[in-house]
Amino acid sequence: MPKLYIGNKNYSSWSMRPWVLLRQAGIAFDEVFVRFDSFDAGSEFKRALGSVSPTGKVPVLVDGDLVVWDTLAIAEYVAETHPDKKLWPADAKARARARSVCAEMHSGFTALRGNCPMNVEADLTETGALIWRDKAGVRADVQRLVDMWSALLQEHGGPLLFGEFTIADAYFAPVCMRLHSYALPLPPQIAAYVQRVRALPGVKAWIDDALAEKDFLDFEEPYRMRHTGA
Repeated sequence: MPKLYIGNKNYSSWSMRPWVLLRQAGIAFDEVFVRFDSFDAGSEFKRALGSVSPTGKVPVLVDGDLVVWDTLAIAEYVAETHPDKKLWPADAKARARARSVCAEMHSGFTALRGNCPMNVEADLTETGALIWRDKAGVRADVQRLVDMWSALLQEHGGPLLFGEFTIADAYFAPVCMRLHSYALPLPPQIAAYVQRVRALPGVKAWIDDALAEKDFLDFEEPYRMRHTGA
């Protein structure tokens, strides 16, 4: 059975993508949790991953003697080894579009990702209002998401971006977490998509685990000096 190395579920958006993909698709795997203590070279986190991945980062998928350490590469490997799960759209043009939007997420949306770190348990409505007011880049990133998702939902008829669940929905699941936690303004159809993603069994399982962690890490939360959640 493959092993998926992940970090803290409350914070690790990169870990969330392949975990949700595997869980939602019903693909068995062993989870290996590596707690974020710091990202310094001598940290427990780096020492634990140093013998597993050349990057020393999460996520990492280990399947026998194969090590795959990039989220897109993991998604492609899972799709190739489980063709019956239909994790990419069947239509060639839709499949190319799905790969395009995943690649855009992989390398883009830097303002949203940089200003709104993922935090599943926190209510960051007030912080989100200030970010929305002051950060034009965040507003531009959200508008790009609105345009992209609206077009895909209209073209494929929902309920998810390409109709049924695909890698694209898993890839944007951490974005949905951010939009929800920071309460960023969204048109109704996009807010509804965010809630549909959050309700997916694989995503809900991640959220439940994140809420159960109760592991406040100050270096992951520049906007909070202490834990204020339940």
